[in-house]
Amino acid sequence: MSDSPIEHEDEQDLPEQIAIRLEKRARLNELGDAYPVSLPITHTIDQVRDAYPDLEVDVATGDQVALVGRVMFQRNTGKLCFGTLQAGSGARIQAMLSLDKVGEEQLELYKELVDLGDHLFVAGEVITSKRGELSILVSEWKMAAKTIRPLPNLHNELGEEFRVRHRYIDLIVRDRAREVVKIRSQVMASMRKTFTESAYLEVETPMLQTIHGGASARPFKTHSNAFDTELFLRIAPELFLKRAVVGGIDRVYEINRNFRNEGADRTHSPEFAMLEAYEAFGDYNVMAELTQRLIQNAAMDVFGTHQVTLDDGTVNDLGGEWARISMFESLSAAAGVEITPETPLAELKKLAEKEGLEIDHPQHGKYVEELWEHFVKGDLVAPTFVMDFPVDTSPLVRNHRSKAGVVEKWDLYIRGYEQATGYSELVDPVIQRERFVEQMKLAAAGDPEAMKLDEDFLKALEFGMPPTGGMGMGIDRLLMTLTGLGIRETIMFPLVK
Repeated sequence: MSDSPIEHEDEQDLPEQIAIRLEKRARLNELGDAYPVSLPITHTIDQVRDAYPDLEVDVATGDQVALVGRVMFQRNTGKLCFGTLQAGSGARIQAMLSLDKVGEEQLELYKELVDLGDHLFVAGEVITSKRGELSILVSEWKMAAKTIRPLPNLHNELGEEFRVRHRYIDLIVRDRAREVVKIRSQVMASMRKTFTESAYLEVETPMLQTIHGGASARPFKTHSNAFDTELFLRIAPELFLKRAVVGGIDRVYEINRNFRNEGADRTHSPEFAMLEAYEAFGDYNVMAELTQRLIQNAAMDVFGTHQVTLDDGTVNDLGGEWARISMFESLSAAAGVEITPETPLAELKKLAEKEGLEIDHPQHGKYVEELWEHFVKGDLVAPTFVMDFPVDTSPLVRNHRSKAGVVEKWDLYIRGYEQATGYSELVDPVIQRERFVEQMKLAAAGDPEAMKLDEDFLKALEFGMPPTGGMGMGIDRLLMTLTGLGIRETIMFPLVK
């Protein structure tokens, strides 16, 4: 773990700085209140900037405003003090305090009590300075919230480790951090709009479950004192959303938090946001079209284009019709040897050993998928649907309607990592029970990611689930696709050790 240099700089004299600021807090409380419950605010900084976009140099408008901002810069002279105030949006405005406007006592108190980072209320006239900077010529000021801890040195760049551990500081000092939060909110609004236009209903399903299911993943365990039973944090909402389809909610989706007790890296987080959607009488082709529409609409709604410029300056082209390739055919082409669902496991093991891959798993399909990731995945930069997966690694998916040994499943890859997955859902309760039994055998053999047999879900299927298409997409990874950032930068408060 690498710390930002900023942490060491701040810690050296932090106790003394905090002590000084606590003395100022006490003085403010003597004079009034260092943390007033309300203030007579009339405008925001954004509203003032929008109302006066093109004022000439050294202009007095005569218009009075009252607003609050965080002090991000100060320059104090004898009879004139300057402070740069910042809104939560990042918008800034200059506050000018002059001796003739606020009086000697208030000017001296400002110099004595106001520090960088403080939330400051100012009231006064909207003007432009002699340098043309939009400003408030202050006639009254009050402390809105005294900051006890100083902000980091704004001339130093915050390291990633510091940013994710102190996101509140990151949001204060870095425009990009605030921008990513705004992008995420706009993406969520866009997706909900697309679903509404497609007649989908948004629902909520349990996060605490008696049986974990809906994906192959290791769950987090907890205990309910009220029910005196072991519970699992949700790894996927799939089995409950399918119950909703059985109940007649033909188009349903959920944007939710999922939890998987697995590794963390640039594309994985133990806690993450997930979208899942199901459409009765759809299939995996319908869900591929929906997924492309969701992502393209989000790009257009947020950025106004399908050609999204990423954090490193490269362009992610999300436009047009996205390619579809076969898992087995693309693997065969890349490996230089034909690989089919009938290829003996011994041959797959031999190829894996030749490529230096360590795969210790009894499933034929696991070898196929690991070999595919080795040979093909990294080259998929443009959005690509990888179609038709091995049957034994997809226990919740319908067998392919015309190809033996595979199921109607796709994974969407963008810039080399998985963005979403889609199925023609398995709705036959007899076959589903058989698949669960196979999963139980894997669990008994020590596979921690194998699914458990869920009798209540099987009972729901026995009441008749229509032919259905389903899809799941990581929201955090979608933000990665749209920004080029790592997953810890797209989650506002990621879990860190």
